[in-house]
Amino acid sequence: MASADYGYYRGTIFLAMFLGYTLYYFNRKTFSFVMPSVMQEIKLDKDDLGMITSSQSLAYAISKFISGVLSDQVSARWLFSIGLFSVGGINVVFSWSSTVAVFSSLWFLNGLGQGLGWPPCGRVLRKWFEPSQFGTWWAILSCSMNLAGSLGPIIASVLAQSCSWRTILSVSGMICVVFSFGCLLVIKNEPKDVGLPNIEPATKKSKGGSSSDESTLSEFLLSPYLWLLSVSYLVVFGVKTACSDWGQLFLIQDKGQSTLMGSSYISALEVGGLLGSLAAGYISDKAVAKQGRRMYGNPRHFILLMMMAGMFVSMYLFRVTITPDSSKVPASDITLDANTEYNIFTYIDVILHIPVSFLYVHIQVWILTLGAVFGFSSYGPIALFGVIANESAPSNFCGTSHAIVSLMANIGGFLSGLPFSTIAKHHGWEMAFWVAEITCGVCTIGFFLLRNIRTKMGHLPKKTD
Repeated sequence: MASADYGYYRGTIFLAMFLGYTLYYFNRKTFSFVMPSVMQEIKLDKDDLGMITSSQSLAYAISKFISGVLSDQVSARWLFSIGLFSVGGINVVFSWSSTVAVFSSLWFLNGLGQGLGWPPCGRVLRKWFEPSQFGTWWAILSCSMNLAGSLGPIIASVLAQSCSWRTILSVSGMICVVFSFGCLLVIKNEPKDVGLPNIEPATKKSKGGSSSDESTLSEFLLSPYLWLLSVSYLVVFGVKTACSDWGQLFLIQDKGQSTLMGSSYISALEVGGLLGSLAAGYISDKAVAKQGRRMYGNPRHFILLMMMAGMFVSMYLFRVTITPDSSKVPASDITLDANTEYNIFTYIDVILHIPVSFLYVHIQVWILTLGAVFGFSSYGPIALFGVIANESAPSNFCGTSHAIVSLMANIGGFLSGLPFSTIAKHHGWEMAFWVAEITCGVCTIGFFLLRNIRTKMGHLPKKTD
């Protein structure tokens, strides 16, 4: 009977969090989804767009850090529900506005509300699911972002044909407000709230009364692995955000693609991301089960590095192989002779024996493929960084560990806003994406070189030392 009760509550609570966080993410990205429509109505340059997106990223970083540190002290269901309610209400008010200053202010408040979403989810997962399943369920829940990110651009593009961007924002905001009350009723903080035994084992105490797994704050903060994870997460999340926020405009303005093609690229990115999150969680859980936890290195590092390398390669191909005229050249007009300019397409034709006309004629499929590969390669690490930060930290700083790496990730998100758009304004989208690409490559090499450092954060018992 108890097993059936666990199954019922796990299912309903997880479903509520999944749908709730899908709405969180959709309403975080609504401005990006309707950006082309907003620019048709209101004159906005790249600095204005960067200011609006960066204001949200900055607020989200601050809010998520604070809520992460305090997540063990505040009711998870109240925190999650209040955040969803506030995000929805702010989106409704945003739809009434028309100036950059108001847009930036409201999107800053949206970011503050967004920060209340994920920390409660992490806490509830830890309370309701076995440690051996933690990585997999974390990855499945993170797929809610991919679901919203993949369907969002298409829904927004279709609705934009018959509705204004203001209607899209206000309706999505009102759905958030209504659903927040459902989350408040359904989500339970831990099993004992419904009369079931808690799953998390009690922490073992030493003779002095403190946990043998606990560390002081200074021991924890001086762990090199904490900062390796933080810097790597900053780069990966910043590069991913740059591609998801600006990839659409890059394709439209620099590569001569249609608005629908730009939206489809973002959708493909999110679909690939959904699969990447699931694969990263499942495969890395299997690696941990097979190899066990180690003091130096982590079984999850292999899949993490493979995916980071995939980000770099897919970004390079996205920037180099797609040109403004590539989708307009008929297959019959393409020939290779001594006067043909040697580029990536001639390389593919001559070395890999794939006809160059194939890539030109099927450029849209190629764009979608690159989007899916990039999404797969970027969302996998994003899921893993949070899991690794939690499981590598001392028991008394798990929430703080995730809060710190998440803060660094959201600083990366902030850098992908106004700073990134400023590079694009003065040097073009091509240069901006090249900078992101090189940064990703350098980070991947650095993580590879440091992959076997001590991964146990904080104090080590003498026997372990």
